[in-house]
Amino acid sequence: MGSVAMDSDYGAPRELSALQKARALYQPDLPPCLQGTAVRVEYGDTATAADVAGAHVISQAFPHTYGQPLAHFLSKTANVPDATIITEHPVVRVGIVFSGRQSPGGHNVIWGLYDAIKAHNSNSKFIGFLGGTDGLFAQKTMEITEEALSSYKNQGGYDMLGRTRDQIRTTEQVKAAMATCQALKLDALVIIGGVTSNTDAAQLAETFAELKCPTKVVGVPVTLNGDLRNQFVETTVGFDTICKVNSQLISNVCTDALSAEKYYYFIRLMGRKSSHVALECALQTHPNMVILGEEVSMSKLTIFDITKQICDAVQARAEKDKYHGVVLIPEGLVESIPELYALLQEIHGLHNKGVSVENISSSLSPWASALFEFLPPFIRKQLLLHPESDDSAQLSQIETEKLLAQLVEIEMNKRLKEGTYKGNKFNAICHFFGYQARGALPSKFDCDYAYVLGHVCYHILAAGLNGYMATVTNLKSPVNKWKCGAAPITSMMTVKRWSRGPAASQIGKPAVHMASVDLKGKAYELLRQNSSSFLMEDIYRNPGPLQFEGSGAETKPISLCVEDQDYMGRIKQLQEYLEKVKSIVKPGCSQDVLKAALSAMASVTEMLTIMSSPAFSGQATI
Repeated sequence: MGSVAMDSDYGAPRELSALQKARALYQPDLPPCLQGTAVRVEYGDTATAADVAGAHVISQAFPHTYGQPLAHFLSKTANVPDATIITEHPVVRVGIVFSGRQSPGGHNVIWGLYDAIKAHNSNSKFIGFLGGTDGLFAQKTMEITEEALSSYKNQGGYDMLGRTRDQIRTTEQVKAAMATCQALKLDALVIIGGVTSNTDAAQLAETFAELKCPTKVVGVPVTLNGDLRNQFVETTVGFDTICKVNSQLISNVCTDALSAEKYYYFIRLMGRKSSHVALECALQTHPNMVILGEEVSMSKLTIFDITKQICDAVQARAEKDKYHGVVLIPEGLVESIPELYALLQEIHGLHNKGVSVENISSSLSPWASALFEFLPPFIRKQLLLHPESDDSAQLSQIETEKLLAQLVEIEMNKRLKEGTYKGNKFNAICHFFGYQARGALPSKFDCDYAYVLGHVCYHILAAGLNGYMATVTNLKSPVNKWKCGAAPITSMMTVKRWSRGPAASQIGKPAVHMASVDLKGKAYELLRQNSSSFLMEDIYRNPGPLQFEGSGAETKPISLCVEDQDYMGRIKQLQEYLEKVKSIVKPGCSQDVLKAALSAMASVTEMLTIMSSPAFSGQATI
């Protein structure tokens, strides 16, 4: 089977605490559509890309896997005459790999898929790849068994299988992955990860289809950043846990600030380029300020604009005899500030040309050199770090919170000397809440969500689908009302473009891109409605430690609960309306019914055509 000795103790039984043992006994529930041994699937319409302007490019790049239908999994009580019912479950061989940074709840995807595989045919084999995608290429495997899983159920980390550089991108890597799937005779390969990993999964599925490799590729949305979200994916596994763990730490700091009454805390939060974690934590804890990268990008705020905003807030609070506060900053903020982003791009360009770190500062353009020299030495050193594989900065290493704290301190001291600020001396304390939360014990929601997604993966492979992502919608409702399905990964893709005059030139390849915070969404609107009171009134909120039982166990992300989602459910509802129209308007109906239908459909069609155009959606200028 290609097994090797587990030289890194992958899959070794864990030593569990009493709390972990109690957690391991918890059995997540399944929604009705996943219960029983029969797989009932209803195929919807062909799925198209939300990126209307890029749809042609995506279809050309993925001719075998673009334009596949949505799949809805049904309960045994559902009355859908044309549903496909799969009752025969032959022996299958399924592989699974962690791809991407560790995210709480990942092990429960494995557990859910294992239970589903064995429930449908106990002779099937479930194979885990050791050490992430490197283990996939090298055929380093272990068989997933009940014994191996027993100490990883409802636990954090990725240490059961491990992870490495996590990419399946180059021709050599794709060939190695296919060779492994063929050698192990895999019926399906499940890839657990975020936007980049699922883009790779889509490309792998396309290549397999083109070369007639029988292995089906399935993606699972697991990333703590919460930036893999779209019309099909409401949130990702790990996001709830990260926000709960960080919110407890933030609320503790808020209490300390309120008690000491003399410190401003600048807290940088993980989340990569998007600000979803910062937004959710702000809604949970009510800090005095949160600076979202998306706001900065939209308003094109410079580092000096942001500094002035914070200074003005400090001064306004001082006028009410408040000399303390808490400011949240997303780790991706540095790439949202125009001049710092441009500086980073120039530095990365010099890296790509082979210029040594020692010589980069002297090779910068005049404006970039002036900005570089203005920045504190610690930031200069961090900006010079080699970029990540996707050409983004090493955001976790750039201490934007210290930069802002220092600039604010300089400005407040200046105002103090000029007499425009009459408060106490400004004191700042900086924190980065990042790696502490990645290995956290997952929340009950993440445990349930991940386990259900594992079961959905089996339904996808039982239906013979390739290039799909497992989806669960209506997540803000109880588990028994969750709706499970599958969507083609290509339907989640967009094509990055630059604005150049009135037209837009498409660049790069189609990909599942990170979703930014929606500045028109209800979660952001809720923050803005309360921002003034958060700033001045110190209405700090402490959600407490992450709980698996009791009053706080069932809580879900606020940003999930306030949004009006369940896209897949609405698609089904629309199909039901269309079928009803067809049943009413048929040969023999009255003239009045026909005229009303034509008038209504003409109006709706005209409106939807306008709304679907790139100009209306603003996609032409992304």
